[in-house]
Amino acid sequence: MRPWLRAGAAVLVVGWGANQFSPLLIVYRDQEHLSPAVVTAIFGAYVVGLVPALFAGASVSDRLGRRRVMLPVLALSAAASVILLSGAHSIGLLFAGRLAAGIASGAAFGPGSAWIKELSAGAGAGAGARRAAMSLSAGFGGGPLVAGVLAQWLPAPAVTPYVVHVAVTAVVGVLVWRVPETVRERDVPGTVRRRELRRALATREFRWRIAPSAPLIFGAATTSFAIMPALLPVPGAPVAAGGAIAGLTLGTGVLVQPLARVLERKRAGSVLTVGLVVVVGGLVLAALAAAVQLVILVVPTAILLGAGYGMLLVGGLSGIEALAEADDLATATAVFYCFAYAGFAVPYLFTAVNHVVPGSVVLVIAAAAVAVLAAVTTVSARSAGPA
Repeated sequence: MRPWLRAGAAVLVVGWGANQFSPLLIVYRDQEHLSPAVVTAIFGAYVVGLVPALFAGASVSDRLGRRRVMLPVLALSAAASVILLSGAHSIGLLFAGRLAAGIASGAAFGPGSAWIKELSAGAGAGAGARRAAMSLSAGFGGGPLVAGVLAQWLPAPAVTPYVVHVAVTAVVGVLVWRVPETVRERDVPGTVRRRELRRALATREFRWRIAPSAPLIFGAATTSFAIMPALLPVPGAPVAAGGAIAGLTLGTGVLVQPLARVLERKRAGSVLTVGLVVVVGGLVLAALAAAVQLVILVVPTAILLGAGYGMLLVGGLSGIEALAEADDLATATAVFYCFAYAGFAVPYLFTAVNHVVPGSVVLVIAAAAVAVLAAVTTVSARSAGPA
């Protein structure tokens, strides 16, 4: 098994652990009798742990190495699942488990993405970014899909999905144990490296294209699997359906990446603009589905929003890979993910606005805003160099 695949499996299984909670929201609300407000707060505890861990994990891995960060992170991801499976009847344990899952994710995604890129040396321009995006998307999509199926049709729905995740994480830990380290002792002084990183983040490409587009990555994804099921409940097997929508959304994000590669090869940076346009289409279709209350439209909506998610993720990671020096890649990737994870606030903002404005109208307004952003990034792409 190629080293980059084993490193990718580590990112995948941490992403699985991060997102397996999504379809279980219904289980905690309906079977464990937790209020919607409590369940939403537990879901959001993930981000509280994630943001500081993004920078801490990246900084430590830039100094000590990728493997020295990723191995403990795998253990923490498994521990988070153990806490969650032990806490079905304890709000405190559920909060602790989600917080631990957020810390594991934050500490993994920057170093893990950098590790995959470094292990992909010689595979062609942008190969590392595409492989990292594929690994992350496969974990985000596979986690809720597997958890939804297990929780819907097997006993102990608040326990079984986590047990499976712990078992898979143990196997991946063995695979990752001997993956080569890619970080060597640095000869560049820390002050010089920080100056280089600030210079990369001050470029027009980052400030006017990558940073504004990044929140739409998870903004598009969460619109599909967190907002649409609430607007258009799927009858029958609601837990499995929730997992399937998340899996379809994020799985499409994986499948679209070969197309993103072709677009990026033909014209660097173009995949960001295309991704934004696809998100606009997904939001318009979501608004139509909400207006006419046609459940079947949830499927093409998930496909469009998932495609936009995948393209924006590949485009952002490719841009960061091109801008950052090798020694600062993990830290620069962590900064990018901080912008991307701002998109997890979209369901909360939607819920707040939806009290006074119909959901379909909110989605139309969002589509218009993203269309404006697509126009701005297109114009900015024609201006090269730092501002």
